[in-house]
Amino acid sequence: MTDLQAFRPALTQALQTLQLNLSEQQIDQLLAYQAMIQKWNKVYNLTAVRDPQAMLVQHLIDSLSLLPALRCHIAKLDAGGPLRLMDVGSGGGLPGVVVAICQPEMEVSCVDAVAKKASFIKQVAAELGLRNLLGLHSRVEALDVPRVDIITSRAFASLLDFTTLTRQHLKSGAIWLAMKGQHPAEEIAALPSDVEVFHVEQIEVPGLDAQRCLIYLRPKA
Repeated sequence: MTDLQAFRPALTQALQTLQLNLSEQQIDQLLAYQAMIQKWNKVYNLTAVRDPQAMLVQHLIDSLSLLPALRCHIAKLDAGGPLRLMDVGSGGGLPGVVVAICQPEMEVSCVDAVAKKASFIKQVAAELGLRNLLGLHSRVEALDVPRVDIITSRAFASLLDFTTLTRQHLKSGAIWLAMKGQHPAEEIAALPSDVEVFHVEQIEVPGLDAQRCLIYLRPKA
């Protein structure tokens, strides 16, 4: 068994726990993506996590824990075309690359202000054949791109900064979906009156002994 495939049982078990049905090709892509992070991390410093097993749980499976909620939200939308998701402060592509692999019908943009991280995303898209994945090197507030249906982040900034810096990129009816650790009561209290938290969902990350939650936000009408 190759080093890459050594993690397949743990990944498959996590997918079963999360009730995510992925094809064998998608599982291969997830494992290949982790292998690329490990390889490029030596030069590009994509993550402080170096241990491959820790990387699987803290990055790959943690990002996968977003998918059940994301799929539930997508099912409620009538977009009339491809849905667009923007992952802000994406770093090495978490969770954006994982979303692009698991939801090939979505257009996913991973935005980062660090050029080498955006270059890594472009390389991932090329090597894994992800035509729906785009790496953008820019400060998010300076971007000039089509508006999106969902903006997500994972450890990018406070909820106030996250919503303030990205608001111009939301389509009508679009939402923010922020991945957080413990319930961020102080961050929620600091939001302006025209931003509404309409749902908070506690999530369990298989293999990770830590609190995680998803914060759903939208502009008030």
